[in-house]
Amino acid sequence: MKRKRKDKRREERVSASLPVAMASAKGITRDVSASGVFFETDAAYGVGSPIRFVLNLDTPWGKVMFKCQGKIVRLEPHNQKVGVAVQFTESTLAPGAK
Repeated sequence: MKRKRKDKRREERVSASLPVAMASAKGITRDVSASGVFFETDAAYGVGSPIRFVLNLDTPWGKVMFKCQGKIVRLEPHNQKVGVAVQFTESTLAPGAK
């Protein structure tokens, strides 16, 4: 019998498919909230590890970079990729590339 995992999210999630750029890997978000993000990648990570990444966003006022730092709180294997759940610890917005 499969047990239901308790949902620990504090914020509402929004489904979004956005490119994630890390130092040596790339990924695609599955959902985003004010407190974290879930993305899939083919890079290897460990639960509890710190992580830095950038989400490049197209907004009505132009391109922006959402620079994020966080802690990996969950990993989910999925096909040849891994789902990475990150709790934000810090984030900033910066102008994006033109």
